[in-house]
Amino acid sequence: MSLIASDHFRIVVGLGKSGMSLVRFLANRGIAFAVADTRAQPPELETLRRDYPQVEVRCGELDVDFLCRADELYVSPGLALATPALHAAAERGVRLSGDIELFARHAKAPIVAITGSNAKSTVTTLVGDMAQAAGKRVAVGGNLGTPALDLLDDEIELYVLELSSFQLETTDQLNAKVATVLNISEDHMDRYSGLPAYHMAKHRIFRGAEQVVINRADALSRPLPVEGRPTWSFGLNAPDFKAFGLREFDGEKYLAFEFERLLPVRELKVRGAHNQSNALAALALGHAVGLPFAPMLEALRTFTGLAHRCQWVGVHHEVNWYDDSKATNVGAALAAIEGLGDDISGKLVLIAGGDGKGADFSALRAPVSRYCRAVVLLGRDAARLADALGDAVPLIRVETLEEAVLRCAEQAQPGDAVLLSPACASLDMFKNFEERGQRFAQAAGRLA
Repeated sequence: MSLIASDHFRIVVGLGKSGMSLVRFLANRGIAFAVADTRAQPPELETLRRDYPQVEVRCGELDVDFLCRADELYVSPGLALATPALHAAAERGVRLSGDIELFARHAKAPIVAITGSNAKSTVTTLVGDMAQAAGKRVAVGGNLGTPALDLLDDEIELYVLELSSFQLETTDQLNAKVATVLNISEDHMDRYSGLPAYHMAKHRIFRGAEQVVINRADALSRPLPVEGRPTWSFGLNAPDFKAFGLREFDGEKYLAFEFERLLPVRELKVRGAHNQSNALAALALGHAVGLPFAPMLEALRTFTGLAHRCQWVGVHHEVNWYDDSKATNVGAALAAIEGLGDDISGKLVLIAGGDGKGADFSALRAPVSRYCRAVVLLGRDAARLADALGDAVPLIRVETLEEAVLRCAEQAQPGDAVLLSPACASLDMFKNFEERGQRFAQAAGRLA
């Protein structure tokens, strides 16, 4: 296959999953492009050379002069825009863009756009399930699962995208039907200059949005008001107009819209206040794009949660074990500790630690003191976590996850729960958070 000659030339920078989706998109449309990657052996190099042998690819240190041959660079989310070669190319007039910007230019169906420090995968999956239950031809992906460009299809009626701050950095106008920042807490502080820069990246999701959904409990989720733009909200308190929340009736809690009770909380299969919040966020987003309540509620009744996100993995001696390995930042761990801690009769025995990505762990001290019986610490930043937690509860240092599981079993009492919610990335000890969660579940399973 030869590429059609073009007055415009692009370079895909980064040959991972999203980079390969860009290659397919550009090649299928006959657009002239090349590929660059800072790594000597990027993950998709073999695939590129097999399927697109005519495409020029350069691996290793980025060459500014080569990058400046393009009028647009499609930059991988994994590569910081502050990388000197990218910065130099931008200074010389080359546009820096990404796969989500390109997707937005070509998508013909409405977009539900979801970001946040935590819970975005769960809420994205829920909205996709709700749309499917409502009979919509829906495509779900982005930062979760299938890259956005691979979702493009003229038959699709609704796109539901999970988006990271890194993807949003290169997105100028998403023009979503409805957009939300579910929450903001410190994350990726090894890449951003501070929380304001991270916040600004997340809020790019609202550019061109027709409607917005905000979290009433998080002021940082609220964008600057735009006259005439509908705003919906969700939260765990009682809702008023254009709002979703919790209402009590005859001693029972219900998910509610405005003054209408929708579903008893006990009918949800997922546990904890944070999952109730996720359900309310998904309802708000679905309602904003016109999904009827009946199929949305049916989707909530059958949803069992995502792997490694406060996922129940077993019970041993009347102690339940939960894998929340996806909690790679402090905010996610807080949500799990508080949500599950409020929902059990006993205490939590927490496993935490790993690569903290430069985060401040001090916010964990109060909830750990309230909800935890003990904390088992491991990984690169175990000492920093120990300093932050102080004498809130007994702290136990271990070298391996398997040892952590054994020590938790010794500490936990009937009615307690053991929670792996590390508040840290996994890459200091594991291939990814999935491997960490699988190892935890296997070790917990061996106790029986």
